[in-house]
Amino acid sequence: MVYDPNPEGLVVFYNYFLDLLSGTGFMEYSYLFYGYYNNTMVEDKNISYNIPLAYLFTAVFYFVFCLICIIARMGTAARVVVATGSSTVGDYSMIVFTSWDYGCLGDRATKLKQKNIHYQLQVDLEEESIKKRAAALTLSQKIVLYSLRVSMCFVSFGLIIAAFYGIFAATEFSQVKSGQGGILGLFFEYLPSIVITAGNFVVPLLCDQIALIERYSPSTTVIVALLRAVFLRLVSLGVLLFTLWRQITCEGAENTGECKLCQYNHLLYPCWETRVGQEMYKLTLFDFLINIAVLVLVEFPRRMVVDNWSNKLAQWVGRQEFVVPANVLGLVYGQTVVWTGALFCPLLPLINTLKFILLFYFKKITLFHNCRPALKTFRSTTSTFFFLVVLLFGLGLGTVVMIYSLSEIRPSMGCGPFRFFPSMWSIVPTSFNNLSIITQEFLFFIGSQSFSIPLFALSCVVMCYFVALASVYGKSVALLRAQIKLEGRDKQFLVKQIEMLSRRQQILKQTAGASS
Repeated sequence: MVYDPNPEGLVVFYNYFLDLLSGTGFMEYSYLFYGYYNNTMVEDKNISYNIPLAYLFTAVFYFVFCLICIIARMGTAARVVVATGSSTVGDYSMIVFTSWDYGCLGDRATKLKQKNIHYQLQVDLEEESIKKRAAALTLSQKIVLYSLRVSMCFVSFGLIIAAFYGIFAATEFSQVKSGQGGILGLFFEYLPSIVITAGNFVVPLLCDQIALIERYSPSTTVIVALLRAVFLRLVSLGVLLFTLWRQITCEGAENTGECKLCQYNHLLYPCWETRVGQEMYKLTLFDFLINIAVLVLVEFPRRMVVDNWSNKLAQWVGRQEFVVPANVLGLVYGQTVVWTGALFCPLLPLINTLKFILLFYFKKITLFHNCRPALKTFRSTTSTFFFLVVLLFGLGLGTVVMIYSLSEIRPSMGCGPFRFFPSMWSIVPTSFNNLSIITQEFLFFIGSQSFSIPLFALSCVVMCYFVALASVYGKSVALLRAQIKLEGRDKQFLVKQIEMLSRRQQILKQTAGASS
């Protein structure tokens, strides 16, 4: 019996697979994207459910909830930074007395911890020596050094601007060619994601080499490289959004050309919110696929070659080093993409949560089996606060996109819950006018001066209390540090006195023995 495969079934599966990757077809008309939701109101005997208002408030609540979580976490991280301080003596004492982990089991974990402590002390001593050498530089040497740093800074920014232009050109080309089908059409759909991912991979590598030429201290080199990578990732996402905005709004001229009828380019973007959501969905999915591909096609073969081939080149390359700051920065970038597209792709946070869970276990497996731990560690006290600040900037980018979309761009007239409103925010005053008189008066009272001024005064009093409390805690910490220094000097003085007394006793014994 000859097996005859069903070509129609394969074609259907192939089309479904392409739709799943690109977010089009059956995916476009699902709960995943903005265009699927309608503008109706579900009414019952006792309750009514306004779908447009619920859609808007869900997005706003999500952003407010994320902001509260980030601020709370930043407060905890800031307290740790204040408690540890930034003085060199404090750093040395923290490393010497509190850095050892008594839970280390086995020779490998013990040696790794020893290398980390050794590296921290080496970095601190190297930074102190670099500061001393910098203070001893002549005027001509300082001019040469700063000229080198400025020129390298221009080179790095030139690379970043070139990446931005590539994203801009790729996005415009992708939107023009977006109507094609098949593998070629899928490639055009993912072209912006491919260019952004390639830029985020290649440009930071070049910037890391440039940072080494600039001759900063080790910690400053890491911070400068991270700042450039953060700027590249966040602004590259902004360039993508700006390119989409130019095409949606006819370069800002909403009353001319193809935008004159609907105040947006309805011919190229019949449902522009869904198109923006599809771009963020593709960025999230492509980032996940790239991470998995790197684990399977790069790190695993590299480990197999290093472990089973005794060539000097393979041993010199070694296993992949697991760099914590780069991995955390990738997570921050992924979350920023989710915040940017949350209004247009409501289920994107859920997809990103599943993506992070899977990435956690994949990264855990590759960390223990394919990678070697990084010898150069980033300071945990400063890195936590730094990445939270970057995360806050990402939330700010997503908030700006949401506010502008709610207030400025006209919603699509053929899809979505706001199709009959001049702006998405118009649903709020319309729903407010439909409330009962008592509810309207209560909300007016909350927004009036009789409520806002006392609330503002109370907030100022509470803020002053916490500022004074923080000042008192800061002075207490400073006094305790001064007391520790004085106690250290007292111990040094006592040790010197003991040494002098012991010497005198030895001299007296020697003289007594000589006289006898």
